[in-house]
Amino acid sequence: MAAASLAKIVSLLNTELRIAEVPDYPNALNGLQLANGSGQVTRVAAAVDACLPVIQEAAARGVNLLLVHHGLFWSGLQRLDGPSFQKLKLAMDHDIAIYSAHIPLDVHPVHGNNALLAEAAGLKKTEPFFPWKGIQLGLRAEAKQDLWQLVERVETAVGGKVHVCPGGPQQVRKVGIITGGAGAEVAAAAAEGVDTFITGEGPHWSYTLAEELGVNVLYAGHYATEVFGVQSLAALVERRFKVPAGFIDHPTGL
Repeated sequence: MAAASLAKIVSLLNTELRIAEVPDYPNALNGLQLANGSGQVTRVAAAVDACLPVIQEAAARGVNLLLVHHGLFWSGLQRLDGPSFQKLKLAMDHDIAIYSAHIPLDVHPVHGNNALLAEAAGLKKTEPFFPWKGIQLGLRAEAKQDLWQLVERVETAVGGKVHVCPGGPQQVRKVGIITGGAGAEVAAAAAEGVDTFITGEGPHWSYTLAEELGVNVLYAGHYATEVFGVQSLAALVERRFKVPAGFIDHPTGL
C-alpha cells in the first residue's frame, strides 16, 4: 500500500489554505491538531466534525489522516476525560492524525465551502464580499432569477430541504453566500447590498429581522453547506500523494 509523509501533506495544506495568514476564532486551532505516531499516511478521510462517531468510523476504515472543518477544541480548555479522552485515545491507538481547517477552508477560492456551494447552485461570476477581520468572509453573485428557482437549485446542491425566509424580492438580483452559522449577520449582509442571503443556520430573530430589512434568507443547513470543502481537500491529497481518500458522512440535521 502506498504511503505518504504526514509532514509533507500538512505542509501542502498549510500553504494551500494560508493557515498562518487567514484569521479565525481562537478555538478553531487550524492546522494539524493531532499527529500520528508513524508520521505516515496510507488512507485519508474527510468529515465535517471531529466528533467521537466520526473518529470511530475512521478507525474502522483504517484511516490515518482525518481532515475536518470543525476540530477538536471548539469548547476551549477542557479536561481530558469522558468523550474528549475517548476521542484522543481512539485516534492515537489507531495512528490517526487529525487536521482541521475552518475559516481558511470556507474562504478558499477553489476548495472553499462558499465557492463550491455557489458553483453547485449555479451561481457564476462570484466576487468576495462581507469584510471580517481583514478578509472577505463570503461571496456575492448576480443572479437574475426567481427566488423559488434559486431555492430549488440550492436544495439540489445540499441534497435536502432549505428553510426559506421570503422577506425580499421575488426576483432575485444580488445573492450573498456565507456557509455555516452566519444567519446572525443578515443585517450586515443587507448593508453590503444583497437582496438574498444563503447561509447554513441562524438565530430565531434573524428571520424576523430579514423580513423587516426586505431580504430573503435561505437557511440551507450548517452541516449541509459545509460538506464541500473537506471533500475537496481529501481529493487534493489523493491526487498529489496517491493515497486513497473517502468521506465520513455524519449529518447533524442543523
